[in-house]
Amino acid sequence: MTEELFIKFLNNRCNPKELEKIVQWIDKDALSDESENLAYLDWKNIKTKKYSEDQNERFNFLLDKIHHRINIKGVKLGIKKKKITSLITTWLVRVAAILLLPVLSVLLYMLSGNSTRYMAKYTDRIVDSLEIVAPAGSRTVVQLSDGTEVHLNFGSKMKYPRFFGSNTRDVSLSGEGFFNVTHDPEHPFIVKTKQIKVKALGTKFNVRSYPENDAVETTLVEGRVALEKYIGNGKSKTIGTLVPGQHIEYHILSGKISGTKGDTEKYIAWKDGMLIFDNSGIDEVSERLGRMFNVEISATNDIKDYTYTVRFVDESLPQILDLLTKATPVDYVLLPREKLPDGTYQKQKILLKRR
Repeated sequence: MTEELFIKFLNNRCNPKELEKIVQWIDKDALSDESENLAYLDWKNIKTKKYSEDQNERFNFLLDKIHHRINIKGVKLGIKKKKITSLITTWLVRVAAILLLPVLSVLLYMLSGNSTRYMAKYTDRIVDSLEIVAPAGSRTVVQLSDGTEVHLNFGSKMKYPRFFGSNTRDVSLSGEGFFNVTHDPEHPFIVKTKQIKVKALGTKFNVRSYPENDAVETTLVEGRVALEKYIGNGKSKTIGTLVPGQHIEYHILSGKISGTKGDTEKYIAWKDGMLIFDNSGIDEVSERLGRMFNVEISATNDIKDYTYTVRFVDESLPQILDLLTKATPVDYVLLPREKLPDGTYQKQKILLKRR
């Protein structure tokens, strides 16, 4: 790589053979000591470069026009001279940024999908962890840098990097998420939860891991995933794999695994705004309704054996509660909301009891 060729590239004057040479240099030698020295010398040259009298006159003429226009505008608007000087400085900084666009284009190439080796090298050095939260009573969707689409259920949050590293694609989940993972056999996609990792290559699956729940639940729709348990020292071991249509629950306290195979719709319907109960106990119904509508629902012990098989689509909480009371001898009571020390009110509490 020569300085002349590099300047030709920055000015978009390379022929096809020269452009190919530039691309090879970017891929192999752009970050070498020799190339860094070349860039540094070029930068020093830019800072100390002498312009001809004609060029200086043109630059001065343009700068005078800029000063004149900004001063006139400042006087009209009543802006002080000091503020006008600040405006000029800001404008010149922006011009400098525009003049550096060709150099930035080279950097963007190195950090783009065309050179993932450089991406991996530098993302390891940058703290770029992001967090997205779906507040109680709402859902959200996010697309990750690899094209993977994630739906987050009510009260869930996920931490993920702006760009994935060189070996795996790791995210951390607290709550419930549905993952439509972009296929990439060389970079497994890993969802980290409390004590369990869900590992996939390219697939569709649901993970449910709320902090207050004992179980971590995984439902596989397409593809294949493996469940791994943390065993300390940053290591983990595989405790099972899932096939499409399978739902697995890992119970943290006991270490037991249970599962079913068949219809997965009831476990993933939430992402489409549906709520499906299939022979579900009243505790499960109370928890899911509470999370969906941001309320706290509890049931008395004498109705804990009631179960429900029903599907809700876009119904309000009062409508759902009314339907539950018609299906079983149950009533609900809205308890008074208490005012907290900070002036806000506690979450609405609802009590389900025998009628």
